[in-house]
Amino acid sequence: MTTQGPITADVTRLEIDGAPATVDTLRARALDTFGHFTAMQVRDGRVRGLGLHLDRLDAGTRELFDQGLDGERVRELIRHVLAGDGGADGATGVIGDASVRVYVHAPDGTPSLMVTVRPPTELAAVMADRAQALKSVPYVRPVAHIKHLGGFGQAYHGREARRAGYDEALLTGPDGLISEGAVTNAAFYDGRELVWPDAPHLAGITMQVLRARLADAGLPTRPGPVRLSDLPSYRAALVTNSWGISPVRRVDDLDLPVDEKLMAAVSEVYEAAPWDVI
Repeated sequence: MTTQGPITADVTRLEIDGAPATVDTLRARALDTFGHFTAMQVRDGRVRGLGLHLDRLDAGTRELFDQGLDGERVRELIRHVLAGDGGADGATGVIGDASVRVYVHAPDGTPSLMVTVRPPTELAAVMADRAQALKSVPYVRPVAHIKHLGGFGQAYHGREARRAGYDEALLTGPDGLISEGAVTNAAFYDGRELVWPDAPHLAGITMQVLRARLADAGLPTRPGPVRLSDLPSYRAALVTNSWGISPVRRVDDLDLPVDEKLMAAVSEVYEAAPWDVI
């Protein structure tokens, strides 16, 4: 899929099961927070880790609604909304680059998909400009392995972290056991390997893409317990989400150096991951 002509940056498109949203179909979703979703960055009609996104949607639908979700149906609906026959502002034309979310509800017992399209998100090109300050908070998402709706807790703590001058909240359980960021996965580097916290968390797509490839690139990774009290023993840290990879410069009052060599190695592995045609 290629972009046919320029598309203005403020275009937003929303379809439900391949049709324009109506008051009734939106009302059903506004009043029903039982569901799940996945978020992806699309470039030239392609997505990194598309199969992982489809697996996530299928697994979540099976767990929440006792039914599978056909990956080809998901791809068809994403292609349809990106192709465009009139967006929210009447715009038409194929969108090649975008932030896309696929939401799954079942208002009548059958899985129903809402696909939204927003402008693409690009991180700063220079790693130092991406560096994040994290504020630890005592919160662990319920049913953390599902990217479910109704994430009030993480949204609240993320907002409070930003109000306090941080970029992101770092979710922790008893004894400061780290699970994940509010909207990210975190990894901590001890000088030899990357450790991904194994407390309850969502297995992010970017994290999964990296973990499958880093060892082959000479950078071992492993899951393991990480506590706030352990952080002084780590040399560096990073966070990942659908936007990409960013270094961590501070957790609470602990400054962490941006390890340019580490970030270059991790970024090289991620950039080499294939883009899958939707």
